[in-house]
Amino acid sequence: MSEVSPVSEVVTKETVSVPWYQALGRKQWYTLIAANLGWMFDGYETYALILTVGLAVKQLLTTAHLAEIPFYAGLIIAITLLGWGIGGILGGILADYIGRRKAMMISILAYSITTGLSAFSWSLASLVIFRFIVGLCIGSEWGTGTAIMAEVWPDNARAKGAGLMQSGLGIGFFIASAVWYFMSGMGPNAWRIMFLIGVLPALATLWVRKSVDESKLWDNANKIRKEASAKSKRGETLNEEEQHYTKFTLSELFSDRKLRRLTILGSLMSLTTTVGWWGISTWVPSYVASIAAQHQFSAAQWASLAGMIYNVGAIGGYILLGFLADSIGRKTTTILYFFLSLVLTPILFLFTHNLYTILIFTLINGIFTLGQYTWMPVWLPECFPTRIRGTAVAFVFNAARFVAFLGPLCSGLIISKLGGYGIAATVVGLIYLLGFVVAFFYPETKGQQLPE
Repeated sequence: MSEVSPVSEVVTKETVSVPWYQALGRKQWYTLIAANLGWMFDGYETYALILTVGLAVKQLLTTAHLAEIPFYAGLIIAITLLGWGIGGILGGILADYIGRRKAMMISILAYSITTGLSAFSWSLASLVIFRFIVGLCIGSEWGTGTAIMAEVWPDNARAKGAGLMQSGLGIGFFIASAVWYFMSGMGPNAWRIMFLIGVLPALATLWVRKSVDESKLWDNANKIRKEASAKSKRGETLNEEEQHYTKFTLSELFSDRKLRRLTILGSLMSLTTTVGWWGISTWVPSYVASIAAQHQFSAAQWASLAGMIYNVGAIGGYILLGFLADSIGRKTTTILYFFLSLVLTPILFLFTHNLYTILIFTLINGIFTLGQYTWMPVWLPECFPTRIRGTAVAFVFNAARFVAFLGPLCSGLIISKLGGYGIAATVVGLIYLLGFVVAFFYPETKGQQLPE
């Protein structure tokens, strides 16, 4: 019997294809679960607001202002977005300085508590204030989860992991829709119960503390940052790399020419995704409810059904984008999602009138308009070094909200004035042209290692 030569053995090992999921360890899966759960909780809280804001505003407004419900609903969503933008950037900075794991735990605990406070709103003004505070707390989780996922998962599976993480938002949306489907008939205070349920995620911080390890890349970057800071305090001369580590992370995004370009272009694409979703797709449940009411169906239940169907599509869209990005590239996949979102928006809101056909296009629309968010956890971490990764991805993701919060506000005004969703959605939907063009100028990073 002949022996197998060492060369043959090496070739055999190299040619055996190991599925990407089998190459992952337990800690990597735990990191995914933690990031997914955090984003799922955010999703529940966010969609609970979208589903119940009309009922909440109706209860808190005086009878004389009931005709202005769309405007005030848009105002509350806009205020939440504004707080989200501020809190998200602060959370990203925090993740770069105290660690991804600690920042994640703080975020989950904070928004769980503040969500519960929304249930005790006694006036429209108090609800607006509570929603702003909730937005501050919600925003910080995404950047933390994105950074730690990118740093813990291997290059060949990073985009897939990002898609699986991002699907947590759609799962949270779906859970909120399902809960509201059964609770919407429980009277005028049902919206308060929805927010009280949002307190439960606080328990997850115990599991994160026990099961999730800190990113080794962050540990190394933090060590260099501390050493450089100590040398600077002693008056010693720093080399070029050490000087980067002593700069405030947010200021470095704009002081470095290359990083500034990546930040600006990424923010424009983020603006596209954020305005597109908050200014258009948040009205899908209300739009379907209005059509259902015309057919003498329960508006609240059909709104919940539309939300569930839309988010089934979104969950598939999140995951699909991650797998496509690993297959055909980050740039091609993102451009495809922007283009299809542009096309599908008027089809859903203007050209489809049959209630059941609307539900079909609601599913398809969810794949691309909400599913497109995955381009950010896939693409952004691969463009920025570890020392500022949390700050960078959080800034690009959240800064868009300082403009995007006007989306639901403007849409609400258009709907109120024109009495319909179609024109408002189509006009705001033109924003997808911006992302479609800008994506061509962003660097392709498929197959590349994370910059350190």
